[in-house]
Amino acid sequence: MSADTAQTATPEESPSSSPTAMRQIIPPDMLERGRCPFDPPPGLRERRGQGAVQPLPLRNGAQAWLVTGFEEARTVLSDPRFSADKMRHRDATSMQPHEVDAPTTPEPPATREDGFFVFMDPPEHTRLRRLLTGQFTVRRMKALESRVTEIAVEHIEAMKAAGDEADLVPAFALPLPSLVICELLGVDYADRAEFQEHTSVALDSSADPERRALSGAELYGFMQRLVAHKRAQPADDLLSGLVHDADPPLTDAQLVDVALVLLGAGHETTANQLSLSTFALLENPDQLAALRADPSLIDNAVEELLRHLSIIQLGVNRVTTEPVTLGGVDIPAGATVVIATPEVNRDAQHWPDPDRLDVRRPRTPHLAFGHGVHQCLGQQLARVEMQIGLRELITRLPGLRLAVPAEKIPVRNEMLIFGVHSLPVTWS
Repeated sequence: MSADTAQTATPEESPSSSPTAMRQIIPPDMLERGRCPFDPPPGLRERRGQGAVQPLPLRNGAQAWLVTGFEEARTVLSDPRFSADKMRHRDATSMQPHEVDAPTTPEPPATREDGFFVFMDPPEHTRLRRLLTGQFTVRRMKALESRVTEIAVEHIEAMKAAGDEADLVPAFALPLPSLVICELLGVDYADRAEFQEHTSVALDSSADPERRALSGAELYGFMQRLVAHKRAQPADDLLSGLVHDADPPLTDAQLVDVALVLLGAGHETTANQLSLSTFALLENPDQLAALRADPSLIDNAVEELLRHLSIIQLGVNRVTTEPVTLGGVDIPAGATVVIATPEVNRDAQHWPDPDRLDVRRPRTPHLAFGHGVHQCLGQQLARVEMQIGLRELITRLPGLRLAVPAEKIPVRNEMLIFGVHSLPVTWS
C-alpha cells in the first residue's frame, strides 16, 4: 500500500525514522487504538471538531502539525512546498530531544545516490518513479492476478487439510503478499523459503531487535545476490527490467534499496490489511452476509475496508520548505506535517456516517494509498490481493468465524502499521 510507510531493513539506517523510534515521539493515545480495534485511536477521535489542521506537541519537545481533513491532506500530498525528502529536511518525528533546538544539520548532499525514492522529491523521485511505472505493466499485473488466485487457493486448501482451525495470519495473510512479491521481483522457487524467513523477521517491528537486525542484514545480502543474479541472467520480472532497462543504469545499491522499498510497501501493509479486514467482517456479520449473498460487492467492500480501517497510522509526514497556509492555519517553513490517515479517511465533510462500515457504500476517493506523486505504485496489485484473498476465504471456508472471543485477538498497538498479531479462526 502506501509506500510512504515502507519499513525497509538494511544494514545502515534509511532516511526514514524506524517504527520503534517514532513511537517514542508520537503521543501514545494517537497510535494505540481503544476498545474497538477498527476505529481510530482515542487521541485522534478526541480532536474531532478542533480543526482540520492542529498543533501536535511531540514527546521529544518539538511541535508538529496534525492534518485530519481530507482536502487538506490531499493538498499536503500534492503541493511541492511539502517535501518528502528526509535527508534534506529535518523531520521532527525522527529527532531526539537534544536535537530539537540544535542548529541545522550539516549541508545535505547535492544529489541523492540511494534508491529510497519514497523519501525523495522531484526530479530525483521522478526518474525512479518513471522507471518503476514502466515495469508495472498491464500484462505483468494480469499474470500476477492468476498467481494470486493460485497462491490463495493453495494456502486455504492446506488449512482445510490440516483440520478446521488455523491462525489466519501465518497460514494465509502473511504468505500471500510475500509470495506475490517473490513473483514480482523474480525470486527463484528454490530461494523462496529463505526469502520468506528473512522477510518475516526483518519486517516484524515486535521481534527482538538483535534478531531483527540480523535478519535485516541477511535480507540485504539476499537482495544483493538477487540483483547480481538478474544482471547475469535476466528474466521476465520487474527487477530484471530495472537492472537492464534503466538509462543511465542504476547502481547495485540503488537497485537493492528500490527492491527493499517495494518489499516493505507491498508485504506488511497488505498482510495486515487482509487479516484486519477479515476480522472486521467477522465482527460485522451483516456486512459479511451481504458479501456472501452478492459476491459482486467485493470490489466495493475492499475500498470500504481500506477507508474504514486505515492501517497506516501516523507514518505519512512532510516538511514545509517555505511558510504555508493550510486550512486557514499558518505553518512556518521547516515544520513537520503529520497526516492522520485514520481520521482523514473518516472526514464527515467527505463521507456520510463515516464511522460505519458499509460494503455497499458508493466508491469515492480515499487516501489509503496516498495521493499525488507518491501515490502507491502497487495499489492495483494490492487491491487484487485483497479482492481475491477475501473472496476465496469467504467462498472456500463456509461458516468462517473467530475461534476465540474478539477481545482475545492481539492487536498491533505497538506498530505504526496497525493490524493483528494473530487471528485464530474456525469454519464448518
